[in-house]
Amino acid sequence: MTYASIVLASRSPRRSELLRQIGVPHEVLAVDFDEARLGSEPARAYVERLARDKAVHAYTHHRPAAGRRLLAADTAVVLEDQIFGKPDGEEDCLRMLGALSGRTHEVVTGVAVHDGDSLRSSLCVSRVTFRAIGRDEIHRYWLTGEPADKAGAYAVQGLGAVFIERLEGSYSGVMGLPLYETARLLREAGVPLWNEALAA
Repeated sequence: MTYASIVLASRSPRRSELLRQIGVPHEVLAVDFDEARLGSEPARAYVERLARDKAVHAYTHHRPAAGRRLLAADTAVVLEDQIFGKPDGEEDCLRMLGALSGRTHEVVTGVAVHDGDSLRSSLCVSRVTFRAIGRDEIHRYWLTGEPADKAGAYAVQGLGAVFIERLEGSYSGVMGLPLYETARLLREAGVPLWNEALAA
């Protein structure tokens, strides 16, 4: 297998940026997939299952060239087992950020790597505490356009960082791709990172 040979099954520019950060060249593959939660499925189980199912679906329907590994991921903002996805509009953004205001929530990210023979996965859970946020501030934040395509209606790496009083866990995991877990899974699948590639 050559160094530049993984496929990222995600449209997220943030995940692509994070992979580049650890020296993993990749091809981006946009995959449409049913992300419905199964009944009363626990949030953590849902997120890891979704990452694994996305990896299997993408590998099966968009089979990479021989020897290439495929990485998929899923992220959810979770408050008391309620999952906050991307907001449907300003009112939904107001609802989500209003609920998160002054409270601690979890950001759960599942990562899965498919190498054709096996499927490896890992789950990263971080705790994020927001300061109190007023409706007027949420409205102004919505007008920036940033919350519209973000799980939980905020971006830790963007303007939404001003809401965060404390973060316990993985900053990259809150962005959408926990690099510690991702690096471990890729290494186990035989994909070298920047340090192994430079030593080769």
